[in-house]
Amino acid sequence: MIGHYSASGPRPPQSDPDADILLRLASGEQNALGDLMARHMHALKSMAWHMLGDEMLAEDIAQEVFLRAWKQAPTWQPGRAKFSTWMYRVGKNLCLDRLRKKTEILGEDGPEMIDDSPDAVQQLVIDEDDKRHKERVEAAMNALPERQRLAIVLCHYQDLSQMDAAEILDVNVRAYESLLARGRKNLRKHLMRYKEELLES
Repeated sequence: MIGHYSASGPRPPQSDPDADILLRLASGEQNALGDLMARHMHALKSMAWHMLGDEMLAEDIAQEVFLRAWKQAPTWQPGRAKFSTWMYRVGKNLCLDRLRKKTEILGEDGPEMIDDSPDAVQQLVIDEDDKRHKERVEAAMNALPERQRLAIVLCHYQDLSQMDAAEILDVNVRAYESLLARGRKNLRKHLMRYKEELLES
């Protein structure tokens, strides 16, 4: 249900900027779902697209998330999860389900790598104006293990805090930082052959 956590017990109450819309949705107001979609559809589709690389699938994922929000609105519990956190977590799970249907899941076991230089990744990921640059970054992102890819998407594309991203991934902040570090390291490894080309574009 919206506002319910499945791991580590309930979190302390927090302010939810969508609380008013959720209350309207729970009461059956017809325009409430449209307002919720207008506020969050772009961000949700962006996350799904960066995970799946398919605009149609990203649209399907986003629609499914909002359909679930509409169905679960009557059970929403104020003061628990923020809607945006719930939304990303449901979207994340739907994306991972789609990916698991398409390809074999590879393990992510290995030593924890600490990366103390995220600026290079930030530069590579955010500057996607050049088509060739964008294609290289997309290919490198798609080569990452799913959870590493999602950690980078939440940080660099969705600009979420580490606390919010960790909550979406259902891990603690330290585990998220480690996952993000591994993702950055592997992304740079995949992009190394294009380093000069990308940084000069």
